[in-house]
Amino acid sequence: MSLVKQVNTTKFDASVDVHVRLGVDPRKADQALRGTVSLPHGTGKTKRVLVFCPPEKVEEAKAAGADYAGLEEFIQKVSDGWMDIDVIIATPNVMAQLGKVARILGPRGLMPNPKTGTVTADVAGAVQEVKKGKIAFRVDKFGIVHSSVGRVSFTPEQLAENAHELVSTLVRMKPSSAKGIYMKTVSVASTMSPGIAVDPKSFKV
Repeated sequence: MSLVKQVNTTKFDASVDVHVRLGVDPRKADQALRGTVSLPHGTGKTKRVLVFCPPEKVEEAKAAGADYAGLEEFIQKVSDGWMDIDVIIATPNVMAQLGKVARILGPRGLMPNPKTGTVTADVAGAVQEVKKGKIAFRVDKFGIVHSSVGRVSFTPEQLAENAHELVSTLVRMKPSSAKGIYMKTVSVASTMSPGIAVDPKSFKV
């Protein structure tokens, strides 16, 4: 992580990303990994959170830190092309109504999902976790997980601890049907820097 900071050439506070190539076949349902991880030091980015919920939950969501909360007016705004959000949380009782915008949210990875903790009755808890640094990840069609673990302004120790938390979570999620080497390659890079290879065996998990 010290090296990532040294080779970074951007003038802005670039994101530091970890890329993990896994020995999984994403075409198989049990190997299409997706989940969440709470980074000890957050991502360095304040996420804009929208909560789809009935009127009686709006104040609870906003008090917990949600940027937007409501239902029909926001379904309409999303339908009209509004996308000024990073994470969407929904209560279970409104999911049926989100069918109207599923085609818009799905391809962008914004559709609430119970597996990632974004469909929940505990709106306040979910919002607070996202604001503190909880992130969602999913394996792409090539079997690679890409995830931000902080910013160049973080200390090398903070970046390393965040990366370790992500990798440990992936190890715990190893599908029983995955054969051969599970963690094939790991690399880290800032937004516009070269990728730096990390020995997967160096992780103590």
